Parts: sequence; structure tokens; C-alpha cells
Amino acid sequence: MFFRSYFDEKLAQYSYMVGCQKTGEAIVVDPARDITPYVETAKKEGFHLTAATETHIHADFVSGARQLAHDHGSTLYVSDEGDENWKYQYVDGLSATLVKDGDVFTVGNIEFKVMHTPGHTPESISFIVTDKGGGSDVPMGIFTGDFVFVGDIGRPDLLEKAAGVKGTADAGALQMFDSVQRFKQLPDYLLVWPAHGAGSACGKSLGAVPLSTVGYEKVNNWALQIEDKEEFQKELLKDQPEPPKYFAMMKTVNKVGPKVLTNEKVPYAETYKELQELLNKDNTVGVDTRGGMEFANGHIAGTINLPFSKIFTNWAGWMLGYEQNLVLIADKEQAKDIQLALESIGLDRIVAFADPKAISEADELEQYSNIDIEALKAQYQHEDVYVVDIRQQAEWNAGHIPGAHHHMLGYLQDQLADLPKDKKIIVHCQSGARSAIGTSVLQAAGFKNIENVVGGFAAWKIAGEEITKGENES
Repeated sequence: MFFRSYFDEKLAQYSYMVGCQKTGEAIVVDPARDITPYVETAKKEGFHLTAATETHIHADFVSGARQLAHDHGSTLYVSDEGDENWKYQYVDGLSATLVKDGDVFTVGNIEFKVMHTPGHTPESISFIVTDKGGGSDVPMGIFTGDFVFVGDIGRPDLLEKAAGVKGTADAGALQMFDSVQRFKQLPDYLLVWPAHGAGSACGKSLGAVPLSTVGYEKVNNWALQIEDKEEFQKELLKDQPEPPKYFAMMKTVNKVGPKVLTNEKVPYAETYKELQELLNKDNTVGVDTRGGMEFANGHIAGTINLPFSKIFTNWAGWMLGYEQNLVLIADKEQAKDIQLALESIGLDRIVAFADPKAISEADELEQYSNIDIEALKAQYQHEDVYVVDIRQQAEWNAGHIPGAHHHMLGYLQDQLADLPKDKKIIVHCQSGARSAIGTSVLQAAGFKNIENVVGGFAAWKIAGEEITKGENES
């Protein structure tokens, strides 16, 4: 049996390719939208991508299953569990098999047995894999998707918080308890291959180790230690992080069918005149992907700053609208990677990239000030200053600067009317990375008297300054 895992660090997402070396057939499990890595592996190792499958309708990235079916004729094995609201709507006309609990299918001499594991979503399934071609009669491992992670389990509240399906969080938590009990009956030696690692918003305490075993998780995974169903439900729903706004769109896209990519080339603007013409078009937002410090020192008015880093994709999903046309200021050598990152969450409306050097041709640029903790300490209690803490709710609850106001970065654009126009606004997060994004958003919205705190709340704590807890202060 051939086995290869792939990891997208910007989405903390794992996908897998499993191949039968005797027949040359291979399947991709939970494929990312960019199928290039699987195609390259198949070509190198001599496989045909005959199948693709996914553990559930994903909320945090666009699935590549339809692309594989379109480009390579891969047979799709997808869940037929859950109610009518969670059925795949794009499989007509494709080679597709709908599977339920207990069903078995094979790829070459490799057996996949379906296990219905609802909780994270109603249609969630896992796959128990046995290498029949290698002569084994016992399974090797289980693809758990967003059901069981290393050190954690999938959150059941996404349908309610992100997709707006009321009442599903409590019911999902109870379903998850039952699914966990089934998981605990599996052999201890089974390998566990999850769909996500540390950094994903699909759980609250995912481990960074890429795989585990059933036995190890039974001993060490917090969720597998709780035997009381009501206590389990309460603990599972407690302190879950805010789901990014784009999750609701991903659920719809992956259910009705992602757009098939055709690899059209995106134009690259070299001059400021070209860039300005692009930015002046209706329904267009300019996104500057340079680092926060460089952006602060000079940028085009109205653009927002999303540095191309590990957190780029997540915050792009929070801050950018699916109905907006995107113009991205980025180095040419990064353009393709940025395009792939945006397309991975369905932000396909990229009309152009633009050379950062073109910014220097502008007659006038906007700037904002970065300040340190000493400067913040000197100002934060003044009546004409409004301190904005843009960290997540759990971070705020654990402790915050006295007198600060909580406006989580992902909701900042929705709360602009709540911020005073007649005061200086000082923005901070934990370290300064998210607050740089938030400062750019506020400045693009017309707030001019604004400063960003370098070092953020972490530097405030290190300095030994006062910390308070409690409700949002206004």
C-alpha cells in the first residue's frame, strides 16, 4: 500500500493519497482545492487517480473532489448520511457512489469501511482502512476527518454559529458523544489520520502531531475521558473559538459544488496608473499583502493590509467579501501562491495583481503610527483615547487592559458605527500582527487618528501592568 499525507499550513488541513501498488489505482481523501500535489505524486509514483472521497461537507476550505472528478474522471465516494439539508447536490453526471454506515468499497486491493460519525456535522463519516493487498485481515487505521483529532474532537457548533442552523449545537454535541463511544470500541492499534492539526478553527485544542492511534487518544484526548453525556455536551460547547465568517459560504459551496478551475492567468499591473484604474472600479477592494511595518510607512488610501503569512488565508476569509472584486498588491513571485490561498477558500474574484513598487509613484500615501507599550501606558486612560482590543473572546475573557473595548478583528467591519470618530483610536492584539490588519481596516473606513501597538497585550503583561477581567467595557 502506498500512503502519502499533505499539509496546508495556512488552513492547518491534512489530505491523503492512498494507492494500491498492485493495480496502480489511488484515492485522495479530503482533497484540497489545488489538486496539483496529488497529480504530481501520481505521475511520479505511477498511479491513476481513480477515486476521491471526503469525510463530510467541509466548512473551512473548498474541496478538490469535484475538480478530481472533472479533470481525471475520479469516482467520488461521498456521504449519504444526514438529513436532506446535507446531501451533495453536484454528483449527477459524475461517477459517484453515495455511502452509508457499514458500506465497504475498494480501491485496488485496499478496503475502505464506512463508519457514520455524526456530531461535527450530521453527514460526517470516517473510513477504516485495511490493506488487503498487503495480506492483512485487520485494519491499519482510520481517516477521522473532523471527528477525532490528535488531542481533541470536532466542534458541533459550526452549523449554528457559522451556517445559522438553530439548535444544532446541542444536538450535535450529544451525537458526538455517541460517536466517541463507538470510536472507543475500535482496536487500540489503529492509526488515526485526522483532517486538521493545530491552528484549525474546527476544534479548540488540536495537537500539532500529524497522526495518533485510537489507544493513545483513549488515554490522552480530553474528550474521551468524560463518561457523563451532559458533562460531555457542556465541556464540548464551552470556549469554542469564533468561527470565521467564510465558513457559512464554504458549507454552501461544497454542498452545491465548487466551481471547476480552468487556470486562467491573472493580469499583473506594473504601474501606479494601471493600479489606480483597477482600484477605481466599482465593487473593488485593494488588498496590500506587504508586511505590517512596510504598509504603515506608506500605502494607498482605502487599501487594507493582509500580510501574506501563515494567517493570511484565515483573515482573508474573515475580511473579504465573496461578492467583491479583488486587486492584490503583491510581489510577482508570490502572486501564484496568494491566488491558490484565496481560491482554497473560494475567493475566486481576483481581477489583478499589482507590483508593490508602483505604490512609490503615487503623489500621496497614507501612513499610521506604531507605538510601544510605554506610549500606550501614557495615553490609555485619557478621555480622548479609545483602546480597541481585537483579540478573540477567550483571550479577552482571560484578561485585558483596564478600560479597553473589545471588538474582535473578524467582526470589526460590522462594528464600525460603534467606534467614536472624535477620539484617538489605539488598536492592539496579542502581539501586533492582527492589530496591524485591524488598523488598516479602520483607516480604510475613514478613521484617521489611529495608532497600532507593537508587542500588543503580551508586552503589556511582560511589563507587569494591571490586567482586568469581566464584561466588555464601553
